[in-house]
Amino acid sequence: MHYKLWIIIASSLFVIGIGAGLILGNIAASTETESAITAGGFFSEMIESLEDLLTALGPFQVTTAVFIFLNNAATLLLSFIFSPILCLLPVLVLLVNGSLISFISILVAHEESVGFLLAGLLPHGIFEIPALIIGEAAALSFGAMAIMALFSPKRRSQLLPNLKQNLKYLLFAFILLVPAAIIETFVTPLLLQ
Repeated sequence: MHYKLWIIIASSLFVIGIGAGLILGNIAASTETESAITAGGFFSEMIESLEDLLTALGPFQVTTAVFIFLNNAATLLLSFIFSPILCLLPVLVLLVNGSLISFISILVAHEESVGFLLAGLLPHGIFEIPALIIGEAAALSFGAMAIMALFSPKRRSQLLPNLKQNLKYLLFAFILLVPAAIIETFVTPLLLQ
């Protein structure tokens, strides 16, 4: 399959995750049902862990930018490496990230404002979200080819060229993560003050 199709698949999974996060976020913001509390608790624990870590690192520090870059790059790299296992990790990463972004967005917009939300998300998100989709599309493409090569001797000769091409896309995603981490560390905190 062509890489553009993998971009569409990765984007679709991300959008499905956003939809799920919007539903969970709206339920959590409007009611106190057991399912909303459970979903909210799961995301809240993740958010608190990240907040504690970022507070320890602090804004406007090079170490924070390096940590953010390495965290995002490690996610993409691990997803790529483990993609031959039924493409489960790339699918999970796209769904969870989409859900997390929209879930947090609902809560932030509810507690603060839409302007505050956009100031916190858009500056670095214009680099980070495309990097996520490009990197995960490469992981899906490679994972699917590895699975097909396992069962089809004709596909085995295509595995190495597929790997090389997808490593280029993964490298491009890593490059996009650099300005995303810099903006998230040095620009976003200024906009949120």
